[in-house]
Amino acid sequence: MRAAHLMNSPAGRAARAAAGLALILAGALAGGTGGLALALIGLVPLTVGAAGVCAAAPVLKAPFRARNLGRPR
Repeated sequence: MRAAHLMNSPAGRAARAAAGLALILAGALAGGTGGLALALIGLVPLTVGAAGVCAAAPVLKAPFRARNLGRPR
């Protein structure tokens, strides 16, 4: 559960978005089919980081959206 808290924290979301941007940039610099594939893969962490969701949440048995973490039930 700690990993889910980290990934859904503002720092975790920013890190995922930054990793996505780095993959997109690396793909653009590489060019070709492999670069395009890398850039498209980079859209996933960028999108989920910007949206504030954790794509790994079902595996970690954690809430999918960040707003559900840390609140008493």
